[in-house]
Amino acid sequence: MKAIIITKYGSPKVLQLQDVPKPLPKEKEILIKVKAASVTRADTMMRSGNPWYGRLFIGLTKPKYPIAGTGFSGIVEAVGGSVQRFQVGDEVFGESIFGAGSNAEYLCVSEEGLVAVRPKNVAHEELAGVCDGPLTSWNYLKEMANVKSGQRVLINGASGSLGSAAVQLANYLGADVTAVCSSSNFAMVRSLGADHAIDYTKVDFTKTANSYDVIFDTVGKSSFPACKEILTKNGTYLSPVLSMPLLFQMLWTSKFGSKKAKFAATGLVAVPKLRNMLHELTNLLNAGKLKLVIDKRYTLHEVDKAHSYVDTGRKRGNVVINL
Repeated sequence: MKAIIITKYGSPKVLQLQDVPKPLPKEKEILIKVKAASVTRADTMMRSGNPWYGRLFIGLTKPKYPIAGTGFSGIVEAVGGSVQRFQVGDEVFGESIFGAGSNAEYLCVSEEGLVAVRPKNVAHEELAGVCDGPLTSWNYLKEMANVKSGQRVLINGASGSLGSAAVQLANYLGADVTAVCSSSNFAMVRSLGADHAIDYTKVDFTKTANSYDVIFDTVGKSSFPACKEILTKNGTYLSPVLSMPLLFQMLWTSKFGSKKAKFAATGLVAVPKLRNMLHELTNLLNAGKLKLVIDKRYTLHEVDKAHSYVDTGRKRGNVVINL
């Protein structure tokens, strides 16, 4: 089969399309013919090996798992002898974390992994990125911040993969949503449920007179100290981008003060809990309450171009590889 191999850490040039053996499912695994895969910011970080501490999990000198990609959607082609949850012909989607990469014609995943049956009203290319943007944003807003109806929530980076999902999910939870993005994306974020929009190129949202119960900085461009003044008394600052200052602030605010700084690596959450959250998102997808925004589409031969585009930091929603 054809697959994108990360030959070493570096620029998109380290990505190579190669012929590799087609995998065979083990006893508790399913073999999936990939119809679509995602290219995310996390994927580009794993390709580049940055930040350095991430290499403790994915390999010190080169990736332990050389096939690129994590998010996928496809069709079950074969099952292991002990598989009970899926059968041949099932259409599924999910994420392969610390294992077989999704930028390939086939991959094997455990039936107990992060995989679910495809909602019939959602296309494969839309589902490929669910376990990146929507799942991460759902974890941050619902599980970590416990967003409630009537709260004021600000989403920084509202037009990206996490941000476009976060706007919709915060709106679904009943919050008053302020989206921070460029003015060219105002129409999009408002169509997704944003009540207010701030153009970050013209206004520093941390200097405004408004206050927020939750600030979700999906792109990690601000900081807890910068946002502290516009947080309400018991407000929460969330960032999926870990740094040493944020780590210290998390530890400090967990013990002192009413305003909190929080980070969590959603991919390291226990799989049963992730599956429960994915089930909740699947219900929202089935009900038409969550839309997946696709910015650009590429072929397997163009994965390097997809990575280069994501590296610009200007993507709107998701970038997809169609196979």
